[in-house]
Amino acid sequence: MHTEKKQERIDRPFVSPAVIRRLPRYFRYLRELLREGKTRISSGELSARMQVTASQIRQDLNCFGGFGQQGYGYNVSYLYSKISDLLGVSMGLQVIIVGAGDLGRALVRSTMFEKRGLDIIALFDVDPDLIGKEFGGVRVYDMKELESFCAEHAVDMAVLTLPKEKVEEESARLLSLGVEGFWNFTGKELSHLPGSAVVENVHLGDSLMSLNYELCRRKSEKDKKADKGVRQ
Repeated sequence: MHTEKKQERIDRPFVSPAVIRRLPRYFRYLRELLREGKTRISSGELSARMQVTASQIRQDLNCFGGFGQQGYGYNVSYLYSKISDLLGVSMGLQVIIVGAGDLGRALVRSTMFEKRGLDIIALFDVDPDLIGKEFGGVRVYDMKELESFCAEHAVDMAVLTLPKEKVEEESARLLSLGVEGFWNFTGKELSHLPGSAVVENVHLGDSLMSLNYELCRRKSEKDKKADKGVRQ
């Protein structure tokens, strides 16, 4: 039987994806401010930390009601609490990881999910050498048990770290079992799922190559300056 979750009543208006993608950054920076013992902060100070304009910060937060006071700025604890609520940190959504290879095991051992209010309740794999073992206190189940497991647990999100050749088939299977959120690390875009699915395709290599580009660009600039100096 599915376990009933505590229901929340938080208004989440439709806003642009760009605003939504900045919310986790606010969450992260505000958490750091709390650790530093800061009780309030102006949009200008937050802007300097986040490298986002103060105007952009005010516009983003006004999408959800503002949360600030003119002449005072933002109460750090209150703003952190409100953004945490918007991001569903208190909801305790349940997560499974499909694919108990190196990446799946690394993710289950991290504290990233717990810090964001997410509960990893199972790993799944087809490898008989992994099935039945525990990693980070989480058991690996046989993929054959997926239907029965989802019938017993209200699974909200699947982290996909399985081979990309299997991702379309298994994500469709998961969606049919009531799983609606997919954090996809397979390298293959999940474009076949209907609009009822919420998908985040993560391409770790893209970030790496962006870094590589910038390093190469800077190296080229240094080489040009060095060549110019030699000619002079």
